[in-house]
Amino acid sequence: MNKAYLGEFEELVLTMVCILQEEAYGNAIVNEIEERLGRQVNLSAVHVTLYRLEDKGYVKSHMGGATQARGGRRKRIFTVTSAGVALLRALKEARIELWRLVPQLNY
Repeated sequence: MNKAYLGEFEELVLTMVCILQEEAYGNAIVNEIEERLGRQVNLSAVHVTLYRLEDKGYVKSHMGGATQARGGRRKRIFTVTSAGVALLRALKEARIELWRLVPQLNY
């Protein structure tokens, strides 16, 4: 695995950007985390994390079109970069390798 490090919440948000693809914006990420994991998250925390991931080069963003549902405001849409995908793959492989080392758990 490379030397890049992501915190648990950064990894979670980056994974959600991959899942949501062109629908990856702040509120959608919050809703997806809450729906899939039953975990309450703060929209501000998601935004801060998205900007931090963008600074690290793992996501990029662009402004989507304005909609009436949002009062004419535009959404900032995030997409994962090739560096972000490579990091997620490396993290996944490292975790799989660690789980292979866990002895059979008999409870």
